[in-house]
Amino acid sequence: MSPVRQTAIKVGDRLAVGGGSPFVLIAGPCVIESEAHTRDLAGRLVEITRRAGVPFVFKASYDKANRTSMRSFRGPGLDEGLRILAAVKADTRERVPILTDIHEPAQAAPAAAVADVLQIPAFLCRQTDLIVAAARTGRVVNIKKGQFLAPDDVKHAIAKAADAGNDKVIVTERGTSFGYHNLVVDMRAFPMMRGQGIPVVFDVTHSLQLPGGGNGVTAGLAEYIEPLASAGVAAGVDGVFLEVHEDPSRAKSDAQNALRLDLLEPLLERLMAIDAIAKRAEARVHG
Repeated sequence: MSPVRQTAIKVGDRLAVGGGSPFVLIAGPCVIESEAHTRDLAGRLVEITRRAGVPFVFKASYDKANRTSMRSFRGPGLDEGLRILAAVKADTRERVPILTDIHEPAQAAPAAAVADVLQIPAFLCRQTDLIVAAARTGRVVNIKKGQFLAPDDVKHAIAKAADAGNDKVIVTERGTSFGYHNLVVDMRAFPMMRGQGIPVVFDVTHSLQLPGGGNGVTAGLAEYIEPLASAGVAAGVDGVFLEVHEDPSRAKSDAQNALRLDLLEPLLERLMAIDAIAKRAEARVHG
C-alpha cells in the first residue's frame, strides 16, 4: 500500500489529530456517574496527561442507550449530562476538548453547543440521518467502525459526512465480531483506514469487551489493555481511546474493561516511546 499523507484535524483550540501529530489520548469514564465524580476524574486526567505531555480529549457519555439490560445504569440524560460536561470544560484552564456520543439526530445540535467532537456509536455508524446531523453542526465527527464492518466500508460513512459539508472526520476502530461474545482487532485495519487520508483512533477499551458475556452485562478483559494499545500505536494509529476509572470494580458501566487510573501514566510513557519510533519511521517514508 502506498503511503497517503493525512491532513491534521483540529480539535478545540490547540489540539490536532493526525497529519504526523503525536498520538492523542481520548479518555474518561464510560458514563457520567455524577457531577462530582466526573469533574474530579477529569481534573485528575488533565494532570496526568499534562505531566506525560500527551494531548488529551475528555470523553464521557450522558446516556448509554445500548446497555445490555434495561436495569443497567444509563446516565443523567441529555440536559443534565451536557451541563456537567460544560462544567468540566470550564474547570480546565486550557479548555480541554470534550467528546460525547449522540444517538438521535435531534441530539446533535445541543451536544455540539458543548462538545468539540460528536461521536457516532458503532452500532449506529450506518445511520445516515445521525451522521448528517452531526456533520452539519460543524464539529469534528468521530465515527466508530461497527463490529460488523470491514475496514474499507467506513469510506461510505465518511462520504455521508463529507456530502453534508464536513470533512472533519475521525474513524475509530473498536474490534470486529469474532464468534460469540468475542471481538478481534486486525492490525491491518489501521493502515487500511489511514490510507483513506483520515485520522484513525484505536478504542482499546471496547475492543476488549465480551459483548453480552456477563449474564445481563458486558464483560471484558482489561488485563490486555497494555499489549493491545502498544500494538495499535506501533501500527501507527493517531489516537488511543480508553475508558478510565479510579476503581473499575465500582464503575457503573464497562467495569471489566476500564483501565484503573493509577495505571494510566506508566502506560502513556510506554505508548509515547512507541509512538515516537512509529512517527520517525512514517516521516522517513514520506520524505
